[in-house]
Amino acid sequence: MAFNSKNPFLSNKRFSSNAVSRAEEVHEAKIIDYNQEMTLSGTINKTAILFLILCGAAMVTWWMAFNGMNIILPAIGGAVIGFVLVLISAFRPQASPYLAPGYALFEGLFIGGISAIFEARFPGIVMNAVGATLVTFLVCLGLYKFKFVKVTEQFKSIVIASTLAIATYYLISWLASLVFNFTPVHYGNGMMSIGISVFVIVIAALNLFLDFDQIEQGVQQRMPKFMEWYGAMGLMITLVWLYIEFLRLLAKLSSKD
Repeated sequence: MAFNSKNPFLSNKRFSSNAVSRAEEVHEAKIIDYNQEMTLSGTINKTAILFLILCGAAMVTWWMAFNGMNIILPAIGGAVIGFVLVLISAFRPQASPYLAPGYALFEGLFIGGISAIFEARFPGIVMNAVGATLVTFLVCLGLYKFKFVKVTEQFKSIVIASTLAIATYYLISWLASLVFNFTPVHYGNGMMSIGISVFVIVIAALNLFLDFDQIEQGVQQRMPKFMEWYGAMGLMITLVWLYIEFLRLLAKLSSKD
């Protein structure tokens, strides 16, 4: 099977390699300890824990911002450290039980800081973005659970290609803006910019289906217990991406008023 998700943790390569090693362990052992295998309930619990950690950390920088403190350092530092932890987990998934909570903690500092900045300029935008993210997550989960959306190989290919295209566009635009001092088309509140934001949100939402599918595969293939943290971390990355994109879209729409 091909690489299935934009999240480095939820790649089929990583899940498949663990499936092979797990199968070898089961073949050699007569007694199987099912408490050491990945479960859906366990992954849900880990996701909830990461969400609470992220929210708690976000409240710290949020409180700092609205009490006149400088949040630039904790926000940027949180984003950088969170990204580093993501890279480490991609290559060492067995360390996910330690790295995933760390990611949620530092990413929460970033989310709290950027949310406070948007809220100060556009009052009420954060609650709207949170609500939009939650509704999108629940709708996608329902569509996946009741099989209204089937994650086929063609579906995966389209979503992955679109995700990579978005990442490439963002990177090139950012570098070009530094070198040539121009404003990328996705900046501002023009119709083109708003259209790009809507497109990115749709792709981010479609990535949720890939994440759900990979977690389900992990459970079916009896992955090791640490893969619960691995899968939960991957899902959190997609949700954070979706939330930030909703913030940006709502800011563009609010600035047009």
